Amino acid sequence: MTYTINRVISGAGIDDIDSRARKALADQGFGVLTEIDVKATMKKKLDVEMPAYRILGACNPKMAHHAIGIEPRVGAMLPCNVILREVEDGVEVSTVDPVASMQAIENAELTAVAGDVRDLLTKAVSAI
Repeated sequence: MTYTINRVISGAGIDDIDSRARKALADQGFGVLTEIDVKATMKKKLDVEMPAYRILGACNPKMAHHAIGIEPRVGAMLPCNVILREVEDGVEVSTVDPVASMQAIENAELTAVAGDVRDLLTKAVSAI
């Protein structure tokens, strides 16, 4: 089983991919609830340099509400983190496969919802 959904966009910059990612996520019903600039945080906290690295906490409210209704403790696994990181030839976009992460909870109905979320995230990553 693949545990992540990945795509490298060659020749792109982090700010461009950030904008494109937010639009692609919105087109699939996701909003970005949180943003962590890992590069800035590492510089501030540890005084180290690193390539651009952002974590977008994306949530599809309709799917989150459905999942929480099935299993209230699933909130510990929300939102879906989407990582944007500078790599040698562009920017890599990655997210954990929700089906893989939901394996920790044995619930077929929740797994089905995770499959729907995976499909939406796959479409979003492909559209960037």
